[in-house]
Amino acid sequence: MSGICGPHRLVTTTPERIRFHHSANVFKSMATTLGTIEYGTDVTVDIEDPEHFSSYSLSLPLVGEQELSKNGCVLKSNRDQGVIISPNENQLLAISGDCRKVQVVITRAAMSESLEGLLQRPLDAPLRFESVMDAVDGASASWWRMARYFIAELERSSELYDQVAFTRDVESSLIKGLILAQPNNYSEELRDVLGVKLPGYLVRARQYIHANAREALHLEDIEAAAGVSRFKLFEAFKKYFALSPMVYLKKYRLSGVRQDILEHGSARNISEIAMGWGFTHLGRFSAEYRKLFDESPSMTLQRNDARRMR
Repeated sequence: MSGICGPHRLVTTTPERIRFHHSANVFKSMATTLGTIEYGTDVTVDIEDPEHFSSYSLSLPLVGEQELSKNGCVLKSNRDQGVIISPNENQLLAISGDCRKVQVVITRAAMSESLEGLLQRPLDAPLRFESVMDAVDGASASWWRMARYFIAELERSSELYDQVAFTRDVESSLIKGLILAQPNNYSEELRDVLGVKLPGYLVRARQYIHANAREALHLEDIEAAAGVSRFKLFEAFKKYFALSPMVYLKKYRLSGVRQDILEHGSARNISEIAMGWGFTHLGRFSAEYRKLFDESPSMTLQRNDARRMR
């Protein structure tokens, strides 16, 4: 499994009871692995080295359950909702002994290549998905049904699926479908690029945030600009942006800081730029910046300066 997903550690208190079984097929064009997996006893998968974990591993229990621990939260997974283990993030997956699950593993390289193709530009930050993936309703449930269909077909006969000329398109559909179905940190840009129409009240809220992001904004201000109830506003932000309104505002501000650093280089002090975007606690700002962009503000500045000197 380390060869398929990347380095990780398997922990169990009952090693003598492990009955590991993995049945899978590989689409050869981008090395996407589809199949089922079970361990036979309670186990925990620990991503020790997230920088070198080389794949996105998606799993949906057919029976049993699992729990994903990430950023201090515990996320439940059963037959109604799968989970995604992503590269570049510390995660712990606890799997019950009776759990047999569908697993789809997509390499980081293939995911990045497909996303860059959709955006028509290089990525400026790693792709990060919302970790819980609905298997009952919506676009993500359609994706799971499609994945299970291909797994069933591959189990019956792989003759057609051995043809790379055919599976290249199938695999591309799986990867692009995942990127479009599951909320992630590029979802908003993808909607803009692909022309997805947002509700008018959400457009008003977003425009208000963009126009006033440097000011001291409150949730009530955004509600008033949108002209809808708080519940409806939260529901729309969650559906289309996978964020709450205030987290969207914070992300927009952080992106604004990054753009200012890239445009103005060392001509302006980073603290001054951050405060200009409404960040008053610089230590917290730096931690949130690193979490979003996988580097500190000073690293962004150094990398940009080095690029300019070439």
